[in-house]
Amino acid sequence: MLAVVPARGGSRGIPRKNLCKVGGLSLIARAARTARSLAWIDRAILTTDDEEMAEEGRRHGLEVPFLRPAELASDTANAYENWRHAWLESERCFGERFDVSLLLQPTTPLRRPADVERTVATLIEGGRPAAATVGRVPSDFLPERCLTLGADGRLRFYLPQGGWLARRQDAAPAYFRDGTCYARTRRSLVEEARDIEDDCAGVVIDGFSVNIDEPFELELAEFVLARGGAS
Repeated sequence: MLAVVPARGGSRGIPRKNLCKVGGLSLIARAARTARSLAWIDRAILTTDDEEMAEEGRRHGLEVPFLRPAELASDTANAYENWRHAWLESERCFGERFDVSLLLQPTTPLRRPADVERTVATLIEGGRPAAATVGRVPSDFLPERCLTLGADGRLRFYLPQGGWLARRQDAAPAYFRDGTCYARTRRSLVEEARDIEDDCAGVVIDGFSVNIDEPFELELAEFVLARGGAS
């Protein structure tokens, strides 16, 4: 089992984002702590183009056997191509084959190890090629509740059936990928090189999840952590 922590050096929203701290630990350190807590992980690596971030990963127990090439370090680089590159390079560097890998993004710092374990178990026990954690879309943001604003200034329902929805509880549930954990088989990501796997199991994460893209979300993560919302 290979755990991959992606942490490129550049970041527009928050400069040097992956080195920012929540609860006294950098985002990289928090991802590393999760990986270290799961004894069934064979190798946990950091993929980065940045030597300072590489050193932060090593300091917290992640292996950094290679640096990411420049073409995979831009803000437009494909996340799945980065994961695939890290997978193949890890096999080359360690001389091992990994049939399953999981991705732990540092930008979701309050993940619970039990949720990571549940995601991998869902993939393996269900014989699925992929699994991903998801959160529930708040009822006010469900497609049936959303509106469009036309050029004429009129509000309309995004979905035609939205106008017939008397109660928000009647809307079909929807989900979003919350970034806690992604898991893939080697066949799916490495051999077939699928960016998006059609047969992907969803693992629902209960509770509030913080995914850090903007500065205020660092403060939000601190608040949630102080209230005991995550590990």
